[in-house]
Amino acid sequence: MSDIAANWAAVRRRVDAACREAGRNPAEVSVLPVSKTFGADVVRAALGLGLYRFGENKVQEIREKAAALAGETIDWVVIGHLQTNKARDVARLASEVQSLDRLELAEALQHRLDVENRSLDVLVQVKTAREETKQGLPADALPDFLQQLRAFPRLRVKGLMTLATLSEDTGEVRACFRQLREWRDRCAAEGYELPKLSMGMSGDFPLAIAEGATEVRIGTAIFGSRSYASA
Repeated sequence: MSDIAANWAAVRRRVDAACREAGRNPAEVSVLPVSKTFGADVVRAALGLGLYRFGENKVQEIREKAAALAGETIDWVVIGHLQTNKARDVARLASEVQSLDRLELAEALQHRLDVENRSLDVLVQVKTAREETKQGLPADALPDFLQQLRAFPRLRVKGLMTLATLSEDTGEVRACFRQLREWRDRCAAEGYELPKLSMGMSGDFPLAIAEGATEVRIGTAIFGSRSYASA
């Protein structure tokens, strides 16, 4: 608990400093703690600090942690690639999906949300990185996709998300974030309100903040290292 508290305070200081360096108000940038691979006990400790939104890659982890933490007020945020066969659990348990990237997923979510009589905040994940392994909608397909999403009233489109290229070239990384912001601005000029830009992780969030991120996804800097590359 004390480690998480100290890490959280340090992350918030670093985010605030990055905002000031970019000439931005720190109140404009939120932090999404990424709890993927950590157990319910770690999430419970974070709840004790007043945190309540947690990013998860896998729906199975949300299901298991939600059961272990039944009775707690938690907003589970799906940040990983989402298969349509997980739409049922997402519609029941999640408060937000940041990885919407195709029409069939929107259709599956709309159907299950109808059954649950719920609505869901969503971000469209846009591919800005050069790696083939990175998921996301092709950037030039974004305007048409946003138009199609208007047919799914259960999905509240709040903004965009991206994963930057994994590179030591800060210029290349920053260009990924800039591309997302520019597409957001372009779509805003066409009448789409997309106030949220989820971009930046533990290793690159100052660059994302400099390019306009409104939320950064931080895992290892808050909860500690994992056995594989993570947020």
